[in-house]
Amino acid sequence: MSGDVGLFGPDSVTWKLHREPILMLGGLRSLYLQALHPRAVAGVAQNSGYRADPWGRLVRTSDYVGTVIFGTTDQVDKAASRLRRLHAGMTATDPRTGERFRIDEPDLLRWVHVAEVESFLTTAVRAGVRLTPGEVDRYYTEQLRSAELVGLDPATVPSTAAEVAAYFEAVRPELALTRDGAEAALFLTVPPVPEHWGGLPLRLGLTLGPARWAYFGVAGTAIGLLPSWARKIYGGLGWPTTDLAAALSVRGLRAVIRGVQSALPEQYRVAPLHRAALDRAGHP
Repeated sequence: MSGDVGLFGPDSVTWKLHREPILMLGGLRSLYLQALHPRAVAGVAQNSGYRADPWGRLVRTSDYVGTVIFGTTDQVDKAASRLRRLHAGMTATDPRTGERFRIDEPDLLRWVHVAEVESFLTTAVRAGVRLTPGEVDRYYTEQLRSAELVGLDPATVPSTAAEVAAYFEAVRPELALTRDGAEAALFLTVPPVPEHWGGLPLRLGLTLGPARWAYFGVAGTAIGLLPSWARKIYGGLGWPTTDLAAALSVRGLRAVIRGVQSALPEQYRVAPLHRAALDRAGHP
């Protein structure tokens, strides 16, 4: 290797997985899943400006994840330090008990971490990314480094597929659809469209209609990819046919994305952070 490849590197399962643009859908799935934890979603609702600036928050979150995956060691350390400082000053009130709590409580950080990495992995596999059982476990183990960045003790974080399944089974009694969770899910499903994006007027009739319906399809696929027990909490169906429809949809979406990628000029086929990481690793 010719440079600093950060926490993971080109031989990691993490790089293999996160080079897939379909993981953007995994990020959306994780938000639906995270919203089912009453304290976690209350912390977001009471501290985040996601309603006022949803697209800006999405970009900032995506930038953080991209930096952790593909950034240099220094870039990762700086991004994680900023995040920990931000979380350290935040508290929220449990709407059910009135108790005041810190949003960087280990239980909450662990829930967000596991929901996120499991969503990335599940979305990729359901979309057709081939991973062996050993690679699946390696991904979870590699992601202990991401968990440590936000302040978690890696020894307390699930690090294999079996441990993740056991964690979800243990935490399910704590999950419920609260008012904050329902509002967050509705917001994710019907987000406001900005006046402009990258200088383009998004609220023109010819742009808004098709884009809105396409996004409904994406959001529906993210919900369909949730575990059946999570869909039931939302009031949906846990039928196997829903799982099959979601799998077909996400595979089709991945094929569309790959088709668009292949039509782009070469310099635009890889995200900038990923391209820079490949350059540092000496990969063409």
